[in-house]
Amino acid sequence: MDTRERQQDPDGAAEQGIGRRRFLGYVLAASTLTVAAHLGEGADRADAAVPSLPEPADLYDLNDMLTDAALPTAGLITITVNPDGTASFALPRTEVGQGITTSTAMLIAEEMDLPLDRVRVSLADARPELLFNQLTGGSNTTISTYTPVRVAAATAKQRLLAAAAAELGLPLSALSALQGVITAPDGRSLSYAELAVKAASLTNLQVGVVLKPASAFSVIGTPQNRIDARDAVTGRKQFAMDVQVPGAMPAMICRPPTINGTVVAVANLAAVQAMPGITDVAVVSTGVAVRGRTFGQCIDAVRALQVGWGPGSEDGATDASVLAELRAAEDPLVTPPLPLLTEAVDARFTFHFASNSALETNCAVADVRADSAEVWASVKAPLVAQAEIAARLGLPVGAVTVHVTQGGGSFGRKLFHDAALEAAEVSQKLGKPVRLMWHRTDDFRHGRVHPMSTSRVRATYALGQVLTMDQRHTSVATEFGHGLGDAITAMAAKLPVGGLAFSETIFTLTQQTPYDFGVTSQLLTEVDNGFHTGSMRNIYSPNVRCAQELVVDRLAAAMGRDAYRFRRNFLKDQRAVAVLDKVAQVGNWGRSMAPGTAQGIALHPEYHGFVAVLAEIDCTPATVNRQVPDAVTGPRVTKVVCAVDVGLAVNPKGLEAQMMGGIMDGIAVALTSSLHLAGGHFQEGSWDNYFYTRQWNTPPELDIIVMPPTTGTPGGAGELAVAGAMAAVACAYGRATGTMPTSFPINHDAPLAFTPLPTVPPVPQSPTDGLGRAF
Repeated sequence: MDTRERQQDPDGAAEQGIGRRRFLGYVLAASTLTVAAHLGEGADRADAAVPSLPEPADLYDLNDMLTDAALPTAGLITITVNPDGTASFALPRTEVGQGITTSTAMLIAEEMDLPLDRVRVSLADARPELLFNQLTGGSNTTISTYTPVRVAAATAKQRLLAAAAAELGLPLSALSALQGVITAPDGRSLSYAELAVKAASLTNLQVGVVLKPASAFSVIGTPQNRIDARDAVTGRKQFAMDVQVPGAMPAMICRPPTINGTVVAVANLAAVQAMPGITDVAVVSTGVAVRGRTFGQCIDAVRALQVGWGPGSEDGATDASVLAELRAAEDPLVTPPLPLLTEAVDARFTFHFASNSALETNCAVADVRADSAEVWASVKAPLVAQAEIAARLGLPVGAVTVHVTQGGGSFGRKLFHDAALEAAEVSQKLGKPVRLMWHRTDDFRHGRVHPMSTSRVRATYALGQVLTMDQRHTSVATEFGHGLGDAITAMAAKLPVGGLAFSETIFTLTQQTPYDFGVTSQLLTEVDNGFHTGSMRNIYSPNVRCAQELVVDRLAAAMGRDAYRFRRNFLKDQRAVAVLDKVAQVGNWGRSMAPGTAQGIALHPEYHGFVAVLAEIDCTPATVNRQVPDAVTGPRVTKVVCAVDVGLAVNPKGLEAQMMGGIMDGIAVALTSSLHLAGGHFQEGSWDNYFYTRQWNTPPELDIIVMPPTTGTPGGAGELAVAGAMAAVACAYGRATGTMPTSFPINHDAPLAFTPLPTVPPVPQSPTDGLGRAF
């Protein structure tokens, strides 16, 4: 695997961002130096490229909305300089593996001239006063915190310099700061540790600061290891299940055989409560809760329960029935075919349900008392979690404390706080603290899923020009009850769309067509809200853009053009051209390929960033039919070249990791990963039969290129690669087989490669043969 970064031009494009604008910061009254940022409506945002017929997301996208929603409470985020000279910051976001604690620490280290290992970034508890400034989603964290965190850090440094000037009897301009030490021209020096208390204030003060120019950066833009890497690989990193709460014992839920089924009766409650290690059994809103000394004993109790279940919300539903419902709801395409005047490309695509199960299953610790509650969980919308837990328990919001823990992956899953809500309910019902964990089978069958959808696309062309592109995306409803809806309501006056529902608004603010294809329209229709859905990584974009890029390949072929050059000629933005050119050059686009193998190329714009992906795939029988024990193989992506431009990469190494993960997600949803719905439940119940990209299906060659800075401010990165990778792989598959794929993943309609687990009991017996399955 080869990854590379281009050297960032310190005096070039990066200077176009914040530059030397002056900001206001606050020194807060505290025993040691504590500072905050002050930002108003004048805070800069990178200019959007505005074509002659702009789409709403070209003018103002979801990321802009989230950033503006967070702005009014930016001054409530504080940095503290401790007496030992370290800087502490409670980040009002959730770290779930994306690396935001590292990138945030880099911003602080840069502006404070402090060694990176002297910055301590923790996760803030739910703070209602932050309003929309404590939501982690939409690849927005670095964009929305980039300026406020830097201003606060610069304020801290300014205050430390002022304290040193007073101590040394010198003008502030004579002093310099480096690596946490302030030095005078005569060699005298004071460390931040010596100045932390002296720099504190008894009253709140307003301080003017100037941020570093990009040409002075020594940390921002340099590849850095994660600050939590050592703890992660040595087992010291703390997740929700590592939290030690006195008396909190394992708990699990016996869940219904179909989605949203309800408990009618429990035939053997007393007998199960008498099982070894089991302390409590009780009916709760989502099933029957058991509490025991070990999770193994809880699994045994869940399996032993004899529950009578009432109907669920999707009893009898199948892939075919949902697909029929979607097709019946599809809106007509606006542009009619005009065969005497234009040619047209028409295509219809189906995208099946997929799971966004993270490596860490849903889990939470809860301790509910008569007049208060404490919950520990990895939740990306802690304020919504706090409010809903309070409502469920019948407590005032101020009586509920939500501690945000590190998470073992999310991909949108932890925008929902299902486990935290359950843990609180179970703790209240039993009158005891619990450490609740979902079984992996629970996650696949009752967890959040990426909704099934169809996409119809029609493009018309004549005389070498694409005249129109219409897309009608029809989807099972995506739930947005996790804080984004409230943010949309609050920012409604600023949105370039009006009168749309939450899902339609988010669709409109995220979906873009990067090509000048004349009159372009994209619309969303939703049906059926009986499923537990969520905004799996990149929300709508992987499916929408995959469909678009496949049609672009069809257009290029119909017009007798090379797929790469066709895209290049129609791109709206030069940043898009640059990443597309880069992957074509590095990936040797157009090289001779053996029969059954091919290249695919695609581009995706989102959140002020651009990614281009070139993929090579092997669809030869020898590869497709290779055997791996207990695995699905099929076509293999053999090479991926990815070029990414996010404006300014705060941590290029972290950006590389995000691209790697996004590429693997894109390969998975293109080729192998989906859920099969039958009889009102999903057939998959384990990682053994949910075929995410495994080692035998990862590309042996992976080249990630981080482009030089182009805007001077960061763009979104957490989701960017998924859509580009999925589309490039799909295009490569179409070229290798001679048939454009229209159903995803491509293996979904093949016979099941596993025997489904039963729904009663709802979870399997704990395995005892793990060593025998290792290879």
